[in-house]
Amino acid sequence: MSDWSCALTLNEQRHVVEGASADLADAIRRGADLRVGTQFRHNEHIDTTSGCDELVEEVAEFAVTYLVEDRWTSGVMTLRQPVELPKGFGPRPSMSYFLYNEDGTQAIARLHMDGGATEGLPGASTVDEPPGMSKYHALDGWDGETNSPSHNFIYYFETFRYHVCDRWEEVLSHDASGQVQSGSFEALRAAFVAGRAVKIGVSGLCDELSDNGEVLAHELFVEIGSGYLYTERSLFIAGSHPIVRVRPATPMIYKSRGWDAGWLVVHTDGTVVYRRCDPYSLRFDDRTFRCATRWFVA
Repeated sequence: MSDWSCALTLNEQRHVVEGASADLADAIRRGADLRVGTQFRHNEHIDTTSGCDELVEEVAEFAVTYLVEDRWTSGVMTLRQPVELPKGFGPRPSMSYFLYNEDGTQAIARLHMDGGATEGLPGASTVDEPPGMSKYHALDGWDGETNSPSHNFIYYFETFRYHVCDRWEEVLSHDASGQVQSGSFEALRAAFVAGRAVKIGVSGLCDELSDNGEVLAHELFVEIGSGYLYTERSLFIAGSHPIVRVRPATPMIYKSRGWDAGWLVVHTDGTVVYRRCDPYSLRFDDRTFRCATRWFVA
């Protein structure tokens, strides 16, 4: 029996036809995994000069999810390289950080990894809409001459289906100082040593990306890759899968200096260490925060 279900479906006009955004938010709040399914015609989305109008079904994993103001859902692809269908990879090795919102608005930030020279400065930039792609509409563009160009857009897919895997159980919640709010450290310990998967929901991690001092409440969810249990001091430390931080908004968008990428080391005493990759220089630095965190197991 599949653990996956469809919490929300939008039509081509991005109107809700099944489920509800509240259902999606409820699942993400419980730590659910997210995949988004879309449909498009090959000669409308891939090669507009082709005579092939074959319908293509795409389902993509959004390994980092956000819940903003406890109501708005967004997801980011964190492991994708450019793909040139149906051949293979697209030009210029880069991370393709696609971002989808619950209302069907989309964005992409590229982190180029081929060492190409980039001399531009961050700021607004133009976006060239692909010729003949009538369902694609660019909203704005940023940092076009840098190592990390981004833009916000809408592609009017034939459908948008937000699939969730609601398999996670919350076993511990603590505040930024590590004080337990619900659940218990023992429940997390028992699940971890039994080999169960662990996921975290970290609050306030993107506060420093806020614009003009406006900070929106938000929670970032990501699975951990490795964990370390200190048995005498009752401390659990977890290394996360890759994350992309994005300035919280409704909808979430990319903008100059409004996003970055990296990894987390999270402690049950509230300490969060973020190994941040600067999108413009690819230089790394470590930043330490105190964050309320929820721990889930599956």
